[in-house]
Amino acid sequence: MSRLRRLATVAGHSPRDRGRRLRVAKGPRRWQRRQGRTFYVFVAPWVIGFVILTLAPIIYAFGVSLTNYDGSSSFWRFIGFRNYVEFFTKDTDGWASLLRTLGYAAIVVPLSVAGGLALAILVNQRIRARGALRALFFLPSVVPVVATAITFRLIFNRDAGLFSGLMGLFGVHDVTWLSDPWAFYALVVMTLWGLGGGMIISLAALQDVPSELEEAARLDGASRWRYIRSILVPLISPVLYFQVVTGIIAALQMLVQPLLLAETNRIASSAQVPTSSTLFMVKVYNEFFISNRFGYGSAMLWIFFLVILILTLLLQRLSRRFVFYLVGGD
Repeated sequence: MSRLRRLATVAGHSPRDRGRRLRVAKGPRRWQRRQGRTFYVFVAPWVIGFVILTLAPIIYAFGVSLTNYDGSSSFWRFIGFRNYVEFFTKDTDGWASLLRTLGYAAIVVPLSVAGGLALAILVNQRIRARGALRALFFLPSVVPVVATAITFRLIFNRDAGLFSGLMGLFGVHDVTWLSDPWAFYALVVMTLWGLGGGMIISLAALQDVPSELEEAARLDGASRWRYIRSILVPLISPVLYFQVVTGIIAALQMLVQPLLLAETNRIASSAQVPTSSTLFMVKVYNEFFISNRFGYGSAMLWIFFLVILILTLLLQRLSRRFVFYLVGGD
């Protein structure tokens, strides 16, 4: 009997092997049979974080926007949509800051995307010290915002700033670049200082474009500009579209840079921000922490959320005409 058992074991038919085969034949393991539950277990941390840190504050902000809450006093009451009506009918400064923010985004985003693409095309060539140039162009984008703002406050200083010294060579003297109306343009220049981030994204997209296409275009007699416009840009249009969307959202939410660039040593003194650089988020900041109108500030944030949502949907609609996808065009 023991000899038959040894032969069965050698042939792979031991009782243990038979039990293993029976377990396999019964079906997948328990966690495999409950893939739906396993999925929810893995996504639960993100869902919980989204509900607690994003969805709940949004709902709370909408509730606050329907009150006259001032942030500290317990004597507040429900006033309905009065804050929204006030913004649309009475707040001329709020509308001016919104239009100014849209204009700022219309200037900064195209220049940032085009400038980043131009730098990416430059450092993608076979030139000397290409790695050093990439690092040099990317370095400003990793400098902290506070350090960048302090640096540009020194550069645009009216009396001893570098920019004032350069403009003095052309006969321009005693211009307060950080006051109206030049503060807006100083903010644009400081924003464009960080083109390196967009350059890295565009460079990654350029390196996925086959070099055979450029050689074929050159053999057909196409110029460098024609190749960039008709071949290169359409191929990397999804990456450019991504930069446009994220750039618009970031530009519209600009807050810290105008506060730090103002000629004041305290962020709390945001009332000293020049009118030309008072963007919409700066106006919201003033309503919250200067005027203590938490309800009205929350209403402004909800209106701004709808504006950003509409712009994003509009870009998504327009992207069907200008964005070319190699796979999954629908």
